[in-house]
Amino acid sequence: VIMLAGGVGYGTQRDCLKGAPEPGNKVVVVGGDNYRIGLGGGSVSSVETGRYSSGIELNAVQRANAEMQKRAYNVVRALCEEDENPIVSIHDHGSAGHVNCLSELVEECGGLIHMDKLPIGDETLSAKEIIANESQERMGLLIDEKAIEHVRKIAERERAPMYTVGETTGDHRFAFEQADGVRPFDLAVDQMFGSSPKTYMIDKTVERKYDVVTYDATQLDEYIERVLQLEAVACKDWLTNKVDRCVTGRVARQQCQGELQLPLSDCGAVTLDYRGNKGIATAIGHAPQAALANPEAGSVLAVSESLTNLVWAPLAEGLDSVSLSANWMWPCRAQEGEDARLYKAVKALSDFCCALQINVPTGKDSLSMTQKYPDGEKIVSPGTVIVSAGGEVSDIKKIVSPVMKNEPKSRFYHIDFSFDTLQLGGSAFAQSLNKVGSDVPTVKNPEYFRDAFLAIQQLVSEGLIMAGHDISAGGMITTLLEMCFANTEGGMEINLDKFQSTDVVKALFAENPGVIIQVSDKNAPAVKKILDDAGVGYLKIGVPSEERHILVSKDSVTYQFGIDHLRDVWYSTSYLLDRKQSFNGCAQKRFENYKQQPLELAFGPEFTGQLAQYGLNPDRREASGLKAAVIREKGTNSEREMAYSFWLAGFDVKDVTMTDLISGRETLEDVNVIAFCGGFSNSDVLGSTKGWAGAFLYNPKAKAALDNFYAREDTLSLGVCNGCQLMIELGLINPEHPADKKAKMLHNDSHKFESSFVSLTIPTNRSVMFG
Repeated sequence: VIMLAGGVGYGTQRDCLKGAPEPGNKVVVVGGDNYRIGLGGGSVSSVETGRYSSGIELNAVQRANAEMQKRAYNVVRALCEEDENPIVSIHDHGSAGHVNCLSELVEECGGLIHMDKLPIGDETLSAKEIIANESQERMGLLIDEKAIEHVRKIAERERAPMYTVGETTGDHRFAFEQADGVRPFDLAVDQMFGSSPKTYMIDKTVERKYDVVTYDATQLDEYIERVLQLEAVACKDWLTNKVDRCVTGRVARQQCQGELQLPLSDCGAVTLDYRGNKGIATAIGHAPQAALANPEAGSVLAVSESLTNLVWAPLAEGLDSVSLSANWMWPCRAQEGEDARLYKAVKALSDFCCALQINVPTGKDSLSMTQKYPDGEKIVSPGTVIVSAGGEVSDIKKIVSPVMKNEPKSRFYHIDFSFDTLQLGGSAFAQSLNKVGSDVPTVKNPEYFRDAFLAIQQLVSEGLIMAGHDISAGGMITTLLEMCFANTEGGMEINLDKFQSTDVVKALFAENPGVIIQVSDKNAPAVKKILDDAGVGYLKIGVPSEERHILVSKDSVTYQFGIDHLRDVWYSTSYLLDRKQSFNGCAQKRFENYKQQPLELAFGPEFTGQLAQYGLNPDRREASGLKAAVIREKGTNSEREMAYSFWLAGFDVKDVTMTDLISGRETLEDVNVIAFCGGFSNSDVLGSTKGWAGAFLYNPKAKAALDNFYAREDTLSLGVCNGCQLMIELGLINPEHPADKKAKMLHNDSHKFESSFVSLTIPTNRSVMFG
């Protein structure tokens, strides 16, 4: 199993390039302590699991601390939002820990690190372990000396540990020095960065032959059900229903789409702010089955899938907006021939991206994709590259959904990106038959792929596509079905007589890169002109229908596929996995109910959708005189969306940290409304908000500020998520009730976090929130 986590971000043009270090700049570390964590992680991740002792392998494993990461992030963001950013250079702590991170900060002039200034969480660490451990959530900063105290004040406010650990020297050496003057590490900078030794890897090319996939077209119904139940093809609701898909308030495109809110969107997007239409889109691609038979084709298909997933967002500069990250998971050195296969795969990806004129500025590798057991048994994972694509979006409101529109005056087009014949090797169809196959598709003409991508981009930007979905895992039949799954009505009539292959199985299950688009009849001439001008081929393959099925016609034979039945088949794998994480039969109930409750957004006849209707002006710059305080603790992650909501509602908003209240800098005396934000304060150690509540209860100034606020009659408070838990923990809900009658938090039936729409009936009440 490969678990991939990643993210995208943005910065201002002012901060996009690092500054030049000067002698006397201070080296600063923000984040957690040094522990015996991630020692040799870079090398252990490149050998088979089980080769070393469990102690060595356990120490090499990195541990995450999202709460500490948020604290460090808050400091960096605060500095970036100032008129003058005091950060000269910045680097994250990753592989090789301090020795890698801090050396890159001082690469141009040299520097000295005082080891007694480094934060030590484990006093038994050796000098080598202190220098090279990979404890997570630490940032290395180079700061001008005169700004150190200003940065320290910000770090203290955010409760982000900050340490001034060294300085740049100008002697072009990089050294760690102990308190006794001993330097366990002292090298010239050019030795570290300019004299890297060459490594020669010798391997043999091993040709592995896989049988061509054989099949019987009369078993088409069985084939479709087998493919739809594969984990790579099946519904991912078991993953998406347990994660927050809206935090930040800037999620413009999440996985769940349509009236049934099914996870169908392969393209995700967030906005850059709360008002504008610009954003960032991201998507991933991988093709491990194809790479088994043909490593070069596997790399090309991984890049292709990431781009055909991303194409539905209008990119600001087309393909020039796109950057890729390639993460290589390969069983090198464990199997003869795998080093050679990896070389071929990397070269193919490089050549393909160069032809597309796309950069791949980053990536990671794990060459330990082998598990070795004490009895000698060895499990080898297939070589896999996962490609993450990201780019700036010009208008998030124009992102195309994969959900078909029930518009009779429209049509579906198939657009091939591969310029290759239809092949079944490396497909989900082959896998469902316990085969790999040898005839793997690829992209024959990268220039044509680029032209097709840019043509779709133009159609998206001009609003000419009603719905669109890529062809990848599961082939075209999966694409067509998924376009119908999130609806409760309608279907398709598809005719494949003009398709290049006379084989209906290949036509439906081949995973040659391509897309299906839905276009209205009135826009069809404009769409055809754009495609023709770009030299991109297309086939009209069908139209929507009122019947709840997909009819596929080929060579006078018609195949009928029931959408609702196949949707249950597709969902069944998610249900089986959900059973392992949901208690009290909740997975079964979800499976039975997911298609029974289509989403309906109802607005009263008086609703106009304009803020002016409520006397609100989103462009106001003057103070309203009504003050709201957004209160946050370390680990809070929803403060900005809360602040914007209150500002939009007409309040002047104050950002209040617990350190502000504990120190007495903030008393809440001039505040009318307080809001406790969501997130995971103190990482939920000892339980939800136990620590946050303690910060109020056991700090006199913070407690006095809160008590005095609630003693007033002109105040209002709101707690959301973690903030709601806090209000209950502090006894703020119906404080007049006896102890045994006060509100308390109970576990939900499923015993897990859930993210989904709920139906509410709001009775007549006197609340200013719901009145």
